[in-house]
Amino acid sequence: MKRAIGYVRVSSIGQAVEGMSLEAQRAKILAWCDYNEYELSEIFSDEGISGKKASNRPGLQQALNSIGKGDVLVFYSLSRLARSTKDAIAISELLQKKDAHFVSLSEDINTTSAAGKMIFRMLAVLAEFERDLVSERTCFALQHKKRNGFKTGGDIPYGYDVINGKLVENHQEQEVIRRILALRAKGYSMRKIASTLNEDGILTKRGKQWQATQVQGILKRAA
Repeated sequence: MKRAIGYVRVSSIGQAVEGMSLEAQRAKILAWCDYNEYELSEIFSDEGISGKKASNRPGLQQALNSIGKGDVLVFYSLSRLARSTKDAIAISELLQKKDAHFVSLSEDINTTSAAGKMIFRMLAVLAEFERDLVSERTCFALQHKKRNGFKTGGDIPYGYDVINGKLVENHQEQEVIRRILALRAKGYSMRKIASTLNEDGILTKRGKQWQATQVQGILKRAA
């Protein structure tokens, strides 16, 4: 039977309560392994640890050390694996050297296939570009208004919050953006992406249901 190694992470108590808890992530991994007939060898975890640096997460390092030829590393979403494109690609390349693969359940990325590898590369690049572009534009606008005595306001782009006049990533919303990009890469229409998010109970920044035009806005920023 094919072998899988699981990995789960939460960075704070609040995230464990409000987001996808360790137990919920484990349940998703177990369900995937059962459905796809993988033997789940072990699930490693990091609790209360930021995903900024892969080297600072003992659970992830144990998972990577346990991976052998032909194994699959399974996790809930790319945000649980890495916070930066650089780290995500580095982990992917490490797995490739071991002739192993990974599966991200939320984005439905499976690198055991050529299509899955392509989607991961494209998604990683688009997500990084989108973050840098929005951060650059929004920070410039806020600084310009502040210098000229204007009150900083207006809509904050989805995926970010403004704290002390600075644009800061909203990690849960960034995860939704990565999912939107992944679904689009798989050929989903903007209407179907909006419907999928609504069915999963994911709301917009204003707490409302998604519309195709809002999905289009996020995709345009990544174009």
